[in-house]
Amino acid sequence: MRELSIKIKIADREYPMTVKADEEERIRKAGKLINERLKSYREKFGIDDKQDLLSMVAFDALIDRLSVEDNRQGADESVLNKIKSINQLISQSI
Repeated sequence: MRELSIKIKIADREYPMTVKADEEERIRKAGKLINERLKSYREKFGIDDKQDLLSMVAFDALIDRLSVEDNRQGADESVLNKIKSINQLISQSI
């Protein structure tokens, strides 16, 4: 897999990194989303301290991830229950 050397700017600081070519777009998008959230919190709450802003973004991102995991787990359980029901119907019809 080909690797690229890129720089991502977050909160006015550049971070050099080496990434796989097929991950570059996702990494750049993540950097853009972080900067958008930083700007949003700065405007919404009037906070200029970059460490506070980055902490808020990190906390917000983790809450989003936990929510997605909870939703996925609920969907997995729902699918499993439906499969069990289908298996019961098949067993009864044999």
